[in-house]
Amino acid sequence: MSDVIDGLFGATAFVAVGVVLLVGGFLLTDWLTPGALRHQIWSERNRNAAIFLSSALIGVGGIVFTSIITTYDDLGTGLASTAIFGVLGLLLMAAAFWLVDMLTPGRLGEVIVDPEPHPAVWVSSAMNVAIAAIVSASIS
Repeated sequence: MSDVIDGLFGATAFVAVGVVLLVGGFLLTDWLTPGALRHQIWSERNRNAAIFLSSALIGVGGIVFTSIITTYDDLGTGLASTAIFGVLGLLLMAAAFWLVDMLTPGRLGEVIVDPEPHPAVWVSSAMNVAIAAIVSASIS
C-alpha cells in the first residue's frame, strides 16, 4: 500500500509542476502576442490565437510527459528535471518566436491575433511542437 501512496504523491507532484509549466506557457504566449489572449480566444473566438496557444501547450505537455517517463529514481530530482526542461522549452519557444518575428515581414504577434486565417500561424505552431520534440529528445 505504501507504493500506491508514494505513486499518488509523485503523480500529484508531477501534475503540479506540469500545471505550473502550462500556465507559464499560457502567460508566455499572452506576453508574446498583443492584447489579452483570454479575450482573443474565448470572447473573439480567434482561431489563429487558439492554434498557436494550443501548440505551445501541446509542446509543454510533451516535454513534461517525456521528463516524467524518463524520470530519475529520486522524486525530487525528477521534479527538478521536469521543471528545468519545461522552462528550457518555454524559453526556446520564445526565442524561436522572436527569431521568426525578426526574419519575416510584419509583426508575428499581430499575425497570430489577426482574425483572418494566416499560414504563418501554422508555421509558428509547428515550430513550437518541433522545439518541444527536440527538447524532449534531449532528456535522458
